[in-house]
Amino acid sequence: MTENAQQQPPAPNTELPTQYAPADVEGPLYERWVERGYFEADEKSDKPPYTIVIPPPNVTGSLHLGHAFEHTLIDALTRRKRMQGYETLWQPGMDHAGIATQNVVERELGKEGKSRHDLGREAFVERVWQWKAESGGQISGQMRRLGDGVAWSRERFTMDEGLSQAVQTIFKRLYDDELIYRAERIINWCPRCLTAISDIEVEYQDDEGELVSIRYGEGDDSIVVATTRAETMLGDTAVAVHPEDERYAHLVGREIELPLTGRRIPVVADAHVDPEFGTGAVKVTPAHDPNDFEIGQRHNLPAVAVMDEHAVITAHGPFQGLDRLEARSAIVAALRAEGRIVAEKRPYVHSVGHCSRCKTTIEPRLSMQWWVKVGPLAKAAGDAVRDGRVKIHPQEMEKRYFDWVDNLHDWCISRQLWWGHRIPVWYGPNGEVVCVGPDDEAPTGEGWHQDTDVLDTWFSSGLWPFSTLGWPEQTESLAKFYPNSVLVTGYDILFFWVARMMMFGLYAMDGTPPFHTIALHGMVRDQFGKKMSKSFGNAVNPLDWMDKYGSDALRFTLARGANPGVDVPIGEDWVQGSRNFANKIWNATRFALMNGATVEGELPDAARMSATDRWILSRLNSVVAEVDALYEDFQFAKLSDALFHFAWDEVFDWYVELSKTTFQAGGEPAEVSKRVLGEVLDVTLKLLHPVVPFVTETLWTTLTGGESVVIAEWPKDSGFRDKAAEQEIESLQSVITEVRRFRADQGLQPGQRVPARLTLDGTALAPHEAAIRQLLRLQPEGENFTATATLPVAGAEVALDLSGTIDVAAERKRLAKDLAAAQKERQQAEAKLGNEAFLAKAPDQVVEKIRTRLTKAEADIARIESQLAKLPLA
Repeated sequence: MTENAQQQPPAPNTELPTQYAPADVEGPLYERWVERGYFEADEKSDKPPYTIVIPPPNVTGSLHLGHAFEHTLIDALTRRKRMQGYETLWQPGMDHAGIATQNVVERELGKEGKSRHDLGREAFVERVWQWKAESGGQISGQMRRLGDGVAWSRERFTMDEGLSQAVQTIFKRLYDDELIYRAERIINWCPRCLTAISDIEVEYQDDEGELVSIRYGEGDDSIVVATTRAETMLGDTAVAVHPEDERYAHLVGREIELPLTGRRIPVVADAHVDPEFGTGAVKVTPAHDPNDFEIGQRHNLPAVAVMDEHAVITAHGPFQGLDRLEARSAIVAALRAEGRIVAEKRPYVHSVGHCSRCKTTIEPRLSMQWWVKVGPLAKAAGDAVRDGRVKIHPQEMEKRYFDWVDNLHDWCISRQLWWGHRIPVWYGPNGEVVCVGPDDEAPTGEGWHQDTDVLDTWFSSGLWPFSTLGWPEQTESLAKFYPNSVLVTGYDILFFWVARMMMFGLYAMDGTPPFHTIALHGMVRDQFGKKMSKSFGNAVNPLDWMDKYGSDALRFTLARGANPGVDVPIGEDWVQGSRNFANKIWNATRFALMNGATVEGELPDAARMSATDRWILSRLNSVVAEVDALYEDFQFAKLSDALFHFAWDEVFDWYVELSKTTFQAGGEPAEVSKRVLGEVLDVTLKLLHPVVPFVTETLWTTLTGGESVVIAEWPKDSGFRDKAAEQEIESLQSVITEVRRFRADQGLQPGQRVPARLTLDGTALAPHEAAIRQLLRLQPEGENFTATATLPVAGAEVALDLSGTIDVAAERKRLAKDLAAAQKERQQAEAKLGNEAFLAKAPDQVVEKIRTRLTKAEADIARIESQLAKLPLA
């Protein structure tokens, strides 16, 4: 069916230990793969390209189950394509992770009693690079443990020289095209990280707070507003009402007193206000709320900032110097003392934004920042999917993508950090602003200085598919490997990362999208479907499971749960089950080698094969075709399941067992079956290799003598099918399964021999009598044979003599007792389900449980009656 490129004979079986020990195998194997350059990619090759970039893990991180899951899927895709003859590039690298990395190093400094300001910017950045050199390689080592087939010689870092040049280039181009601008707007500010963060870096959760209603003004000129952030009232510059709200028509255009401040503020009419919500009037704080900022712009209201970067009150008066939460309670108390509090509701549960990194409550803040005008970029990103240039898989995820890119706000890209790509803009002493490209000379002289902010981490990672290939230089790698074939990533960063890569790729690469397909996967959860978290106590270090069960076991478990776009539950017992599967592959291959399985010579003609041989080859070709189709549809769970059941059930539990009698008999049929078994194992190990690379490499090289399965040819469906052989073996399986079930029902031990008469004449089962007797432990019938039980199965008849093997009377008594219990259970269930009053009152789940009991009772009755009928008369 497939050609074997190797010419040397199989390695001696003595090279295969009696037990598989992953810890002894995995590390040396991986280093051998790397040393031989199997994972490297050659841009000069005439092979078709297949490119995937790694979603760059944070340099601060370590391998967690989410990484292990995603890397397993990518590795499976790239290993298969490499075997199919593609010039395969899995591009590795790491992200500098601006805020996260700066926080880590600042915490280390804190242990020394220092802050970054004690070091100064230059020394602090140098300290971060030092930390990166010492700690940044941790995740690379863990990737090796997992078996990641990445091109290590091409490893990139988002702050290395080449990528920094790419960042500066695209910033300059966007700036010159007026797609980057600087403006004062409301941003999400983290008082802990002391930087702006983007909308998608804000996590919303329901918090308990308070809702207070405050009376502004006096008498007929008074108006009541409600707020959950009383401290911001110090920065109010208006009260807004709806233009058509007659209740407040007399106040529009007039000024009322703002309590506690001595200021008077106007009442303005604005259509943004919902007259049906609350009192129909809202306080307007342009410096501390995005909606209020827009109202302020429309009505030329001043923006009064009342908090500093630490969210400490700066407004003059008794509240100055208080933290925002301290000020909130102090201001409410002061308003209450003046009789200004009309109503208070606490606790008041409402949605509050938090920094996704440090969980601090976000503070909306008016700030001068750099922005990307995303309108035209987002439209291009949406059009690329709409016109079919980029496919999203699964397709139902397209709606989420469009909901995002079609409604994008301009992107705040500046961060008030020291670690990251510094914004390449210089300011002069007379208000000059100069954006500097990578080939430009920065202005010098007195009064010139560079912008102190750095770029959002997602700005540089958005360039990843082409910056890693040498852009803006027109390199051979860029020509060969761009665009990427597929992007494999979690749906959770569809907006963070995927949309940005789409926008930048289309912009920088003249309308060519960064990838042909976006394959989205779900999140790894615990076995009960709960999110994994250290705080929940259910987080798992994948290295622990790899140490205990082997990397293949973890990989296979993750792949078996990988349905497109769906979250993946995982538990340790499932990893243990996958370890058992690896052991099964090992033991079955070892048995096959001991019995002479070989890949030497051409595969015999079908006419020389037994039905068992033709059946397994027919099934093998069907599985090759099925696995190929599932790979193309990113159905990792289904393809893994198909391989599991084919390998364990059909190859190991049936073909190997059925072949034992052939091997024992010897002669030409045995030689044919040895070659067929070798072929089946050769192909099966290749099919399994992308998901479980270590055990398959060890077994395949031992079986075939080949150099490595990593570079072996991927199996092809030869088109061989033999439906007659498949039906014949299905009948054989039915006989063996039915008799085994009957033996178990009668309490016979698996190895206990029973006299039997087989009536197979005239059926396709006649050639299989020896195998049936061996697998079922059936002796020849003998002179005193008495058929105490007869089983008609698949057109054949198996008569068993159970006299002397079981106590028929005792067995009938036991079964009669079980039958009575099942009949009583059925009677009780039928009575309840026939009671209309009960059905009217009982919860649905109770009724359903009783229906399930009835179904089980009926099945038990049928089974027991069948067993009684098969027993000889006492």
